[in-house]
Amino acid sequence: MAYRRVEIPAAELARQRELCFEIRARLEASGKRPLALVDTYGCQQNEADSEELRGYMELMGYGFTDDENEADLIVVNTCAIREHAEMRVLGNVGALVHAKAKNPDLLVAVCGCMVQQPHMAEKLKKSFRVVDLVFGPHELWRFPELYKRARDTRRRVFMAEPSEGVVAEGLPVRRSGNVKAWLSIMYGCNNFCTYCIVPYVRGRERSRRFDDVVAEARSLVEAGYKDITLLGQNVNSYGKDLDEGRDFSDLIRAINDIPGDFLIRFMTSHPRDATEKLFRTMAGCEKCARHIHLPVQSGSDRILSEMNRHYGRSKYLEEVRLARDLMPDLVLTTDIIVGFPGETEEDFADTMSLIEEVRYDAMFTFIFSPRAGTKAAAMPDPAPREVKQRRFDALVGRANEISAEKHREYIGTRQRVLVDGATGKSPWNLSARTNGGRLVHLAGGEELIGRFVYADITDGNTWALYGVPSEK
Repeated sequence: MAYRRVEIPAAELARQRELCFEIRARLEASGKRPLALVDTYGCQQNEADSEELRGYMELMGYGFTDDENEADLIVVNTCAIREHAEMRVLGNVGALVHAKAKNPDLLVAVCGCMVQQPHMAEKLKKSFRVVDLVFGPHELWRFPELYKRARDTRRRVFMAEPSEGVVAEGLPVRRSGNVKAWLSIMYGCNNFCTYCIVPYVRGRERSRRFDDVVAEARSLVEAGYKDITLLGQNVNSYGKDLDEGRDFSDLIRAINDIPGDFLIRFMTSHPRDATEKLFRTMAGCEKCARHIHLPVQSGSDRILSEMNRHYGRSKYLEEVRLARDLMPDLVLTTDIIVGFPGETEEDFADTMSLIEEVRYDAMFTFIFSPRAGTKAAAMPDPAPREVKQRRFDALVGRANEISAEKHREYIGTRQRVLVDGATGKSPWNLSARTNGGRLVHLAGGEELIGRFVYADITDGNTWALYGVPSEK
């Protein structure tokens, strides 16, 4: 069956807001302002989803807390990428039995990618009686309705049916901070990499309308945000499911044309669809950060084919060379999986040789984690854990060395950075980011938070740079 795009009607979204106000009136009549806690795991898209959940909660009349023992509503927004994340979630959800014993009226909800897997939803139903409400990513837009049903009936509600996904515009958002903002431009994925659960839990690719994204970006700039990250599982595919004739590069350029002093970032970019047009657009847009996260996953052509990545080593390296030719100051980061089923010493050597050739500024490395329902989970996997761990340790060790070497090259330079927060530590009491996304610890006054400043870099290690504000 062909994929059918589903956009939630404005009337349905208006009804959810009306429910928020109805819930708010009831809560206010109780004479006590209740508190909510949203516990988020996983990727930036989950963070963005949690901001929408908080937006709904704020409309419903909730305040917020970080203490589960103070909360009247707890929502755990989950991740399904790796088994470790799921086990951590389940352990923390199980521990909420103590908070519920203290407050029997506490409503506990679990949402996100993990619960979209049928076996995990069933596990929550059978083994975690503390959970009152379960809903998948496709049901987030109707959170007020689901909350009200669980609260009014005092019965457990489970809404995590299979879905190819929806698009819901205009959900309320309560953002974390006032310097950096997440901006979702699309949802889902069509690539079906053999190790990845995302297409099964997030659905097929759905792009938001071009003008809607640009309008939201404009509102963020007008509100004072300085660092806007465009989000999608594969942002390079943006617009392919629409009939608007505009692609991701066109979107970057349109946002770049918004008046104001701000940075455009994006993630994640799939090498399969990274084009010369994208790199030239980045190079030609002064507000587009000189950073691209381009997950390679492996340096072995054989493993890349088994992963169903739709590119080979040579194509990837050609993209890297082109991007760096157009943007010599480009910061390049990546993801790599170690121990994919059937990976040999030769395959791993190909990965090690690739990182030597590319020399990434930073790498996010993982040992393969089988995900039920994916093709890779059923592949023969003869390598023992200790072999995978040895390879992983070697990869991480070399990645850290390269990162430290790259960071040392910044020492003695002057960088324009965005000061985005306070660390609470002395003497490096401020955190900032370079145009390329490198973390900088600064010593300076907190009045600099939210401003672009120049910093003289005095030191650097594997994970960060250190500096002092300067006048250009």
